[in-house]
Amino acid sequence: MMNILLDTHILLWTINGDPKIPDSAKNYILDAANNIFYSTVSIWEITIKHQHEPEKMKVTGRELSRLAQEAGFFPVDIYEYHVFQLDSLKRFDDAPIHKDPFDRLLIAQAKAENMMLLTHDAMLSYYDESCIVMV
Repeated sequence: MMNILLDTHILLWTINGDPKIPDSAKNYILDAANNIFYSTVSIWEITIKHQHEPEKMKVTGRELSRLAQEAGFFPVDIYEYHVFQLDSLKRFDDAPIHKDPFDRLLIAQAKAENMMLLTHDAMLSYYDESCIVMV
């Protein structure tokens, strides 16, 4: 059994039934032995994107949260110790600059909560963190 935290795009793809979601991600999510989580970080990110470009981000953060809960996913709130975990994140020496604070906080949450962060974001492969699962 694993506790899996979904990166924002994996969460969106799953909720929307998007064909972009890799089969390996589906296997983790559909495995009844795994507990699937989504973060307040993702809800925050989607709320901001929807406010700025509602024509591109059609779902609101509130709707995404409701749909994730209806799918049986568990929420993870943001706590100070998640933020403090940011200081411990390791990146490879050749890593390009990564400015996305949402991604970094998701990694920190997964690390702090002993979860696996399921992602398809190539930028996250530059982190030297065992909690990241690239799919």
